[in-house]
Amino acid sequence: MIIEQIYTGCLAQGAYYIQSGNEAAIIDPLREVAPYIQRATSNKATIKYVFETHFHADFVSGHIDLSKQTGAPIIYGPNANPTFEAHISKDGELFKLGKLTIKVLHTPGHTMESTSYLLIDEHGKEIALFSGDTLFIGDVGRPDLAQKAAHMTQEELAGILFDSLRQKIMSLNDDVVVYPAHGAGSACGKNMSKETTDTLGHQKLTNYALRADMTREEFIKELTEGLTPPPAYFPMNVKMNREGYDSFASVLEKGTHALTPEAFELLANETGAVMLDTRDAQLFAKAFIPNSINIGIDGSFAPWVGALIPDISQQILLITDEGREEEVVTRLSRVGYDHAIGFLKGGIDAWIKSGRETDEIISITADQLADRMEKSGSLNILDVRKPSEHFSEHLLNAKNVPLDYINENMPKIDKDRIYYVHCAGGYRSMIFNSILRARGFDNLIDVKGGFKAIKETGKVQISNYVCPSKMNNQ
Repeated sequence: MIIEQIYTGCLAQGAYYIQSGNEAAIIDPLREVAPYIQRATSNKATIKYVFETHFHADFVSGHIDLSKQTGAPIIYGPNANPTFEAHISKDGELFKLGKLTIKVLHTPGHTMESTSYLLIDEHGKEIALFSGDTLFIGDVGRPDLAQKAAHMTQEELAGILFDSLRQKIMSLNDDVVVYPAHGAGSACGKNMSKETTDTLGHQKLTNYALRADMTREEFIKELTEGLTPPPAYFPMNVKMNREGYDSFASVLEKGTHALTPEAFELLANETGAVMLDTRDAQLFAKAFIPNSINIGIDGSFAPWVGALIPDISQQILLITDEGREEEVVTRLSRVGYDHAIGFLKGGIDAWIKSGRETDEIISITADQLADRMEKSGSLNILDVRKPSEHFSEHLLNAKNVPLDYINENMPKIDKDRIYYVHCAGGYRSMIFNSILRARGFDNLIDVKGGFKAIKETGKVQISNYVCPSKMNNQ
């Protein structure tokens, strides 16, 4: 027997490969399916099933491509209504996989089709639960994402989730191992652990949502309290997962079309495509194509693309580190951004060699910021971290303008003033600066290393630390 968690840090997402004998099953695959097929082939196994725990909102699953390429049926739980061919299982239905059995546990609440899959060994012992977004390590699925589809309030869905957890999951043996669909960093929950697996018994002791003495009313209140708005791309990902999408191969072929600087510039002017530069923030700052925006590939790339490029069908032109264009297109496709139309061959160096104009963003060290603060007495400082991060600890007099809400925050910024912009470590501040630079804000100065570096100087006044969990009580 093989149980393998295939974890993708950028999306904080866990897909699963299960094998018994020469039969394998995949649960919640990512968009690019070749690794699953290669894994099965190398293990001399045939993929028999593709299980989906629900219609995912935060990423586009590879279920359709994987089914087409292997012939394995796509399995959903009750209430699922995909527009493509799939097996809609019944609660309690059993699927044989070699000597193993996979039992369907319908666990609605996060969404109405949400389903967990219980793995049973050849002796009838329940050994693992693939819980999707129903149960996380340290948390449970948020109940607000499926309100429109279910025609229910988030409180009603939370109540349904309460019943699912108590009736279907908490009744299982404590030694059952929980394998969730997400970990810390995902927007599908609010209190997830950095651990990506645990025993159910330990979760009963430590997960706030599984308290034995918890009432339904307490559960609903605690689960719905402090929920932030989900990223705008979530409903579009649900639609793609339910209705289908272009094959990954065609998306990759289109996105990795190499363009000369001349062709790149022409296509940018003709299409109005977003020019997305995925290089390191400080490399971007030194020289970039005017009006391009920076979201570095070596960070939470896909979620920030989803949060900041509102139209999932937006055409995108890429500027990448040489050799990483396929990786960029792949990671865009994971969140449904299938309309990359090419990349700049030779990268920014080719652009510069062609004699074309570049722009730059001034970037200073934390020590330089501290020196300027000492000399001037006060500076206009923008903290683009999340409100909870700013609440916990911040530079005195810094203004919190979270990157997540950049469009709403833009009217608060005076184009004629000089601002010093920081985040936690320098990744988000450059995204913020690049977007505003493309919109005519020319007086933004980036602070390298962000708040961490600023604090380490020991030269500036910082607020007393407050636990972020206390924010909702203020």
